[in-house]
Amino acid sequence: MLNFKHDIPTKLYFGEGQIKKLASSLERFGKNVLLVYGGGSIKKIGLYDEVIKILKENNFNITECDGVDPNPRITTVERGVRLCKEHDINVVLAVGGGSTIDCAKAIAVGRYYEGKDLWEMVKTSWHLAKALPLVDILTLSATGSEFDAGGVITNMDTNEKLGAVYTYPSVSICDPTYTFSVSKYQTAAGSADIMSHIFECYFSRTMDSDLSDGIAETVLKSVMKNCKIALKDPTNYSARANLMADASVACSGIPGYGKQETGWPCHAMEHELSAYYDITHGVGLAILTIRWMRHILNKDVTATERFVKFAKNVMGLSGDDERALAFAGIDALENYFKETGIPMTLTELGIDDKYFEAMAAHANVDGYLKDAFVALTNEDIVEIYKACL
Repeated sequence: MLNFKHDIPTKLYFGEGQIKKLASSLERFGKNVLLVYGGGSIKKIGLYDEVIKILKENNFNITECDGVDPNPRITTVERGVRLCKEHDINVVLAVGGGSTIDCAKAIAVGRYYEGKDLWEMVKTSWHLAKALPLVDILTLSATGSEFDAGGVITNMDTNEKLGAVYTYPSVSICDPTYTFSVSKYQTAAGSADIMSHIFECYFSRTMDSDLSDGIAETVLKSVMKNCKIALKDPTNYSARANLMADASVACSGIPGYGKQETGWPCHAMEHELSAYYDITHGVGLAILTIRWMRHILNKDVTATERFVKFAKNVMGLSGDDERALAFAGIDALENYFKETGIPMTLTELGIDDKYFEAMAAHANVDGYLKDAFVALTNEDIVEIYKACL
């Protein structure tokens, strides 16, 4: 088990009715609020009206930055930063899912960025020293952005989708009832995203971090159990609450305690797909994960032990032939994704092999994935993409 350092400065209010903490959470930062949200789903469920009512009753000055895309754009970040400067914003309030919170994080940091090109900030500035305070109200269980400092921003002009470390939310309000209206497709995709965050740490060369492995395996089993329940009964509070808690923990760093870092290969590969084709992140991850697993298991026999552990402890399988058991665990995972309605090929999403080599080169720039659980070359990545067709 390796040394590690961890710090989560976010105060999390979890459960039904926790929006009552909104005014006091914002008050200490100032009265000028930038309200960041997406395409209008918060209006359909009445959350927008509820937020506006609370803000007005408590005499906050509201500036809106709406229209955040599912893969948030640098153009929206630029608009948000302009609004922050024009209206002397004191605090950013993000209401939505991970994309909205990611965008709000970049806006909060961009407010104090000294350069003129905010895309350059995305590419080069990691964990900048100064940011506007950020409060969020979560409406989708997926990315874990409510409980970490990271964010992913897309530049459609350059076909780039890049993750960076920006700022932690000061306060996150997580009410599972706000996810009752999430569609089956997005529920399944969000759950796949949660699982991928676990896989990226779980499949590591560190084999003796019992706490991390135990947490990871429990989260995976919880997600698979509760996603199926939520798909059948969207207003099941217990299922939605467990998924929301799973999402926060999965990307918090906790499941990686004491483990060797991996570079998160599936995320690196999926970011390229989203940058070129603007697909749903969790769907891309599910498709890639299965092919990545099979590829690395075939490439490196020493990966077998970890896949056997996954097959036994997560998928509930048994058997004496370890290689067969390792592959059976992957097959069982693929069947689970199919059961939740996730498309399992890139062809179904209208994607061909036109850009695979360029995407592989960017995902593995400077040999970025050489230290993954099983090292990946550009050729490996192209093979994985092709296996997804």
